[in-house]
Amino acid sequence: MEEKAEQHRVPVLIVGGSLVGLSASLFLGRLGVGHMLVEKHAATSVHPRGRGNNLRTMEVFRSAGVAERIRAAASLLEDNHGILQTPDLGDADAGEWLVKQIDEKGGAPGRLSPAAWCVCSQNDLEPVLLEAAVELGGDVRFSTELVSFEQDDDGVTAVVRDRGTGRESTVRADYLIAADGPRSPVRERLGIGQAGPGDLFHNVSVSFRSRALAGVVGDRRFVVCYLTGPEAEGALLPVDNKELWVFHAPWEYDRGEPLEDFTDERCADLVRAATGVPDLDVEVTGKAPWHAAERVAEHYGRGRVFLAGDSAHEMSPTGAFGSNTGIQDAHNLAWKIAAVLDGSAGPDLLGTYEEERLPVALATSARASSRSVEHSHPGYRPSPAAVAGGPRGGLLPVVLGYRYPRGAVLGTDPELPPVPDRIDFSGAPGTRAPHMWLHRPGDHNRLSTLDLYEKSFVLLTGPGGKDWLTAAELVASGLSVGLEAYRVGQGAEADLVAEAGADWAEIHGTTSEGAVLVRPDGFVAWRAQNAVPDAETALYEALAAVLRRG
Repeated sequence: MEEKAEQHRVPVLIVGGSLVGLSASLFLGRLGVGHMLVEKHAATSVHPRGRGNNLRTMEVFRSAGVAERIRAAASLLEDNHGILQTPDLGDADAGEWLVKQIDEKGGAPGRLSPAAWCVCSQNDLEPVLLEAAVELGGDVRFSTELVSFEQDDDGVTAVVRDRGTGRESTVRADYLIAADGPRSPVRERLGIGQAGPGDLFHNVSVSFRSRALAGVVGDRRFVVCYLTGPEAEGALLPVDNKELWVFHAPWEYDRGEPLEDFTDERCADLVRAATGVPDLDVEVTGKAPWHAAERVAEHYGRGRVFLAGDSAHEMSPTGAFGSNTGIQDAHNLAWKIAAVLDGSAGPDLLGTYEEERLPVALATSARASSRSVEHSHPGYRPSPAAVAGGPRGGLLPVVLGYRYPRGAVLGTDPELPPVPDRIDFSGAPGTRAPHMWLHRPGDHNRLSTLDLYEKSFVLLTGPGGKDWLTAAELVASGLSVGLEAYRVGQGAEADLVAEAGADWAEIHGTTSEGAVLVRPDGFVAWRAQNAVPDAETALYEALAAVLRRG
């Protein structure tokens, strides 16, 4: 008798269990959304790559309760900062710091963000995300691959296969998130094309052990060092600052150079030549080829299937924008799926995922390529047109300043570029909500305004905004939507007390009688700069419009 195929029913199926897929699992789990994740590989990544977790990514991980775990996993590199470029590591005075501090003009700690950059390699970060996702009830299945899927008006039916046993099972889900990498089978099955210059350059990532290299590097605690000597070039990355390292060697893939040419002996010689230490002890422990490219999907999904991470965009590694953008894709999508599933939002809200994230990816991928030109990334031979483009600005406008001119926002200028040349933390709709330090009355433990945003909409108002608090309660009930409201100030009636010298209204671009509506992902959805005659109607109409409640 033929064994009946196993069948599963979940609200969300995630395909791909790397950084973005695991982040999606974590964010959905935090919001109480049931899901299954399938990943064709047997375990999390063993390669120390994708290490730069920027301020915005660490903010969302802070909201998700895993920031401290990530920092613990990254403790070996907690003192590493900046990007060094030098022709010779043997000469301590040679070269220059392209970026001395990785957060660039971030100012005093805690001024722009409650978080800080974290250098945590993918092989250390993924286990943290996996552990947290499983703790929240995520059904995560490694050695399991997607075989096929079909969608209809009511959901997605997928067939998955256990690669160990060969057994297939059927998964019925409301939605599918494809975080299945740059060669995404899901994207290809949907027939979604890509735009952009395509391949930029190719590298082989060489993991190696060297006990003497730490003495050569000395106290230069870089995140990455671009070695540009005449004998060989490459990028050097510390793994533990002691004896474990990674070297990215240029690979002439587009000229037919076979991967087999990168023997252990040749890789060791390349490391010695690039570092300028001919007798350096080098024990090669691993090799992995990779391709840097600039491509963005023409759509972020179709119907009930959504693309996230590398399936939606490929970026040059310079600036570490790719994985961060992907994690933030998942963060944007998770709250929207949760809101549609629980009935607080209309299904059209999901259309704003592409509307918001695709323009950000286009702008960010262009900035990443531009930064590779600026930093003369080893192995990159840019076209004259790319070189002529010139510098495109620092990291912070890309990392914290990106915005949504269109989407689930009201009161924006739709013609504004998604990535500005300068950051604007004035509380404007479509931007990441401003950070300021607060504490609850009678409790002097410090919290950021950003700590308020994750599981519901939040309405903030100033000392003169009592009517907004009443309106929020009525609107939450009328729309059956999670909505928390706080009055920020210094007086006894304040729900949240601002630190001395901090003016909530000034920071958020309102008067003390105004209000700011913030989405669960921490972006400003709508703002009233002053009091209005009918606060309940104004708030009701704004929130209903943002949630696409027809």
